[in-house]
Amino acid sequence: MSSTHDQRPIQPREKLEFRLDSGIPRFWNGGDPFKTRLFDAMSITFPVGERYFITTVRNYREQITDPHLQDEARDFIRQEAQHGMVHIQFNKLLEKQGINVPWMERMLDAKFRWQLKWWPKSFNLAYTAAAEHLTAMMCTTFMERREIVEPFDPRVRAMYAWHSIEEVEHKAVAFDVLQKVAKVGYLQRVLGLVYFSIEYPIGVMWTMNQMFKADGFGFFKRLGLWTKGLWWMYKPGGVFLPALGYYLTYYKPGFHPWQHKEMNAYEAWTQAFDRTGDPIAASDALNVLAR
Repeated sequence: MSSTHDQRPIQPREKLEFRLDSGIPRFWNGGDPFKTRLFDAMSITFPVGERYFITTVRNYREQITDPHLQDEARDFIRQEAQHGMVHIQFNKLLEKQGINVPWMERMLDAKFRWQLKWWPKSFNLAYTAAAEHLTAMMCTTFMERREIVEPFDPRVRAMYAWHSIEEVEHKAVAFDVLQKVAKVGYLQRVLGLVYFSIEYPIGVMWTMNQMFKADGFGFFKRLGLWTKGLWWMYKPGGVFLPALGYYLTYYKPGFHPWQHKEMNAYEAWTQAFDRTGDPIAASDALNVLAR
């Protein structure tokens, strides 16, 4: 844990080129269908999800009186909008593979419209703050571990590395609006995380199963993929168990996202990007890949 002086400046990066138009293999994550579709399923959620996150922060934007937080909210919106645009481009590749992306997006959009209509503004924002915590946790978990990201196609790795860097930069914005502007208490804050922690994995796994069907995998092949894949995700030393401590800190009274020092790769990425302007070159410079 570290003090708040480790906060990163929010730097919207726009009009980036990831060369996602063609040539990316169907199973771009080391040829592994499960590991590929895990990230593909998350990508499908991003454009609709980012719009929802932006809305939940905008609901309080006029009430923000701190000039610094006003600037951060503006840059949070700019970064999230760019993330949505790039993942729309990537999701078009999934459509070409026979994945019914528009149908999945319509379902997700209907869900978020329902939440915005029926949930209090404060709980919508609590949901966003919780989602940002889990996203920052996953970004750190993925980008700090060579065995997870090295098998990626370089272009997809570059997209996720850039997304991860910017998620770290703005990870506290929704939380600060939640605490300082919406004045949400502890119970509602943690209930947002409890709800998101249950709902999001279920939604991602359901989407993955639909993708496996579109890939032509029968029941027994899918069963094998799930058995092996879930063990990879949740085994001791696997993808998520080492991040359990990070996850649980959100439940501590007095928690703040910048108490976490994360992503040793941050400096390597930003320095390479500032030097080249190329997110693919910046991704290749991640120190986790140079070990």
